[in-house]
Amino acid sequence: MKTNLSSQIKLDLIPKRYYAPENKLDFASLCREEKVFTKIFETADEGAAHIAREFVDYVKKTVRQKGKCIIALGAGNSVLPVYAELVNLYNAQEISFENVVFFNLADFFPSEDGQPSTLDRLMSSFLGQVDFLPVNIHSFNKELAKKDIYEACRQYEAEIDSCGGLDLVMCEIGVNGNIGFNEPGSQMASPCRLTMINSATRRTMSSYYNVEVAPATALTLGLSNILSAKKVICMGWGETVSKSVFATVEGPVTEAVPSTFLQTHRNADLILDLSAAENLTRISHPWLVTSCEWNTKLIRRAIAWICNKTGKPILKLTNKDFNDNGLNELVALYGSAYNVNIKVFNDIQHTITGWPGGKPNADDTYRPERAKPFPKRVIVFSPHPDDDVISMGGTLKRLIDQKHDVHVAYETSGNIAVGDEDMFRYIMVMDLIGERFGLDSEVYRQKSEEIKTFLHGKKPGDIDTPDLRFLKGRIRRAEARTACNFMGVKPENVHHLDLPFYETGTIKKGDLTEKDVNIVKDLISSVKPHQIFVAGDLADPHGTHRVCTDAVFAAIDELLDESWMKDCRIWMYRGAWAEWEIDHIEMAVPLSPEELRFKRNTILKHQSQMENAPFLGDDDRLFWQRAEDRNRATAQLYSKLGLASYEAMEAFVEYHPKR
Repeated sequence: MKTNLSSQIKLDLIPKRYYAPENKLDFASLCREEKVFTKIFETADEGAAHIAREFVDYVKKTVRQKGKCIIALGAGNSVLPVYAELVNLYNAQEISFENVVFFNLADFFPSEDGQPSTLDRLMSSFLGQVDFLPVNIHSFNKELAKKDIYEACRQYEAEIDSCGGLDLVMCEIGVNGNIGFNEPGSQMASPCRLTMINSATRRTMSSYYNVEVAPATALTLGLSNILSAKKVICMGWGETVSKSVFATVEGPVTEAVPSTFLQTHRNADLILDLSAAENLTRISHPWLVTSCEWNTKLIRRAIAWICNKTGKPILKLTNKDFNDNGLNELVALYGSAYNVNIKVFNDIQHTITGWPGGKPNADDTYRPERAKPFPKRVIVFSPHPDDDVISMGGTLKRLIDQKHDVHVAYETSGNIAVGDEDMFRYIMVMDLIGERFGLDSEVYRQKSEEIKTFLHGKKPGDIDTPDLRFLKGRIRRAEARTACNFMGVKPENVHHLDLPFYETGTIKKGDLTEKDVNIVKDLISSVKPHQIFVAGDLADPHGTHRVCTDAVFAAIDELLDESWMKDCRIWMYRGAWAEWEIDHIEMAVPLSPEELRFKRNTILKHQSQMENAPFLGDDDRLFWQRAEDRNRATAQLYSKLGLASYEAMEAFVEYHPKR
């Protein structure tokens, strides 16, 4: 089952002509800040289909001209949808790969048990499903001693030269602007070599290859090898690469962002989805490159931008401020800066509410939520067993205190995020309880020893046993129920859905299926809610949050014709790392210092996700610290714009299903 429903979150806010102009003149105007040829698609799947077609056309043309085509391939997650499309085109007999010579772009080094391999990934996802010739596959020798690496890299380059040089490189842009394993600091003239992998890239690779910690070193074609290719197709999907995409396309050429060297290539294409492209000028600040289709959202974004640039609150902006910053069109449209200012000020003011479920017996004309019905039945969907409190713990507490019937649905078990050290601690406690109260049994002792033996001998890449995954899942479940009890959620209103796509035992999860969607649909049908809160993260198109979001949206889509569903509103929240942009926010719930402290204490109930939680990355703040900093930053933004000053705020965007 394939869904892209979560991509609709931003589509309604961005006119298509900004990212898919119909004629060359419009495209030239929109792209005047861009230094790399860039195409933007609504979804990663659409972008992958375009790349696959372009790939096939280029290979056919090159084979006709010279009898063969020499290609270097990457093996990151972003490239996998392209390979799936290429396999489909091969099965449709639109392309043959017999005359294509493949070189592996990069691979981990050295070769060790349990270590991931990009060549293995290329074989399983692509090459093993098409008609390649084994003699045409070239990769790195990972069995070498380190003293022989330099000569082996020169030999690898010589193999490329002997084939006539690279015709095409297909790769992805990384979170640091890395291409292959050319990390920040790589020079334009860098050759094929052994290199250290940046910590952020290692974290991404860990997710790609189902290991807790990716290797620290790798062999990679250098920037000089990549830039020598006749054509480069680079791609990026999701918000996680949006900053490096902006630097690549509009920033200066710098070793700090290796992908910026694509600006020096005469035939490089960058293919993006909307989330990856969101920081580009034509998407984020279109008024700087074209005449805009002004709507409420875009006006709000422009005003927030000019406030930040001038250091002024909304109501102090003048006609001169608008004219000096390229927004005279907006003043002309509304007659004066004051008219624009008061419209935007009121618009943002109306997003603030202390009644996220609606205030009973109140005029709700300018409130984000309707007053009736009251109380409301509410479902809060949480991808992992702590996302609810991290992302909207203050709002959740408000809903409960204001007497709404609140249900919390944990979509996955979260077992993969429980560290082995935590597991040892719980086993020791269980052993002591058994000894103290005589509850020990032969079955328990045997299982306890099995688990401890497995944990002591566990190696990187080993998958936890079913028993261990079960126990880790129960740890997360107990913590979630403790937090819910602390907030006042009724025990019968706590639901553990354990969606099947998550239960692989590895970091990489399965695909969303009808079975997952039906589980979500059954819960929604049984509660018949007036409000649904759902995670709206778009950072990783294939990540757990994104799949969980699509599961909820797919279930909602199938229930749209139900009479009770017509009276249901869907609100989206963000995770601990980022908040909705000001132009997106449609409901902002202020939190007092006491409420923020209560939220922190609720997050701390998830003990296994504190210091020992995996995947914390380079940011050494704990989850509660990230959440507080994010909530305070949202409140500070409202304050800087000239609105009321609060301690913290949680923000939401309404999702409007396509009926």
